[in-house]
Amino acid sequence: MSGEPLRNIIARHGLHASKALGQNFILDRQLLARISAIPGSIEGETIYEVGPGPGGLTSALLAGGARVVAVERDRRFVPALAELQQIFPGKLELVEADALRVDEQELAGSGARVVSNLPYNVGTALLLRWLTTEWPPWWRSLTLMFQKEVAERIVAAPNTSSYGRLSVLAQWRCDCRIAMRLSRSAFVPPPKVASAVVHITPRESAAGVDPKRLEQLTEAAFGQRRKMLRSSLKSLPAALQALSDLGIDPERRAETLSVAEFVEIARKLS
Repeated sequence: MSGEPLRNIIARHGLHASKALGQNFILDRQLLARISAIPGSIEGETIYEVGPGPGGLTSALLAGGARVVAVERDRRFVPALAELQQIFPGKLELVEADALRVDEQELAGSGARVVSNLPYNVGTALLLRWLTTEWPPWWRSLTLMFQKEVAERIVAAPNTSSYGRLSVLAQWRCDCRIAMRLSRSAFVPPPKVASAVVHITPRESAAGVDPKRLEQLTEAAFGQRRKMLRSSLKSLPAALQALSDLGIDPERRAETLSVAEFVEIARKLS
């Protein structure tokens, strides 16, 4: 099966992508191999994958020598993934569950790499969960497929239209880059927008900063991004005081603050 065209596997099992679950399949095995290689050598590594679907990326990861822990909530894909378990004995652990409700560290252990073509409807929620975990995190790197606009928000710089809450929460203690861009035609069915693969690696966390405070701060600041900070942060009086203490002009807008400035404000709040 690992060399069988994915289109045939999908047809043989009577599968189709569920719009309700945000599913889109990549059928090009060469492209899947390129995605699986983004983290570097995965020989002997544990990979955590969410939403393996018919197993295209899973197969590429297994062929690269990895052990894969795959979480899939859609039972329709279990027979196709079970075939992969037979081809790669002892290398694929399939967990039938909602990825938002599992303990990833318990399943994959510390030091796992996350590689996933995330279902569009849970991608951002999962990323935020992984970015706000205890630090250093249980994962060594995240290699994740997103809609292009979400990927651009993750890596965006200040004073750009894409820069926002996700940019700050991703970049304050991680290095983030867009590793690959994909056109709509790479998927079946083609989504309405282009996609991109983001590669994220953790850095040392800034001392004295409570991630929850940074989440709270960025939510308020970017929740009304057109407004000046003195208005958008009204619900956080301590944040307004922190602006004053740090010499940050309250008439600036959130998108003009650097990641470092947000971290300094959050440190004051912590």
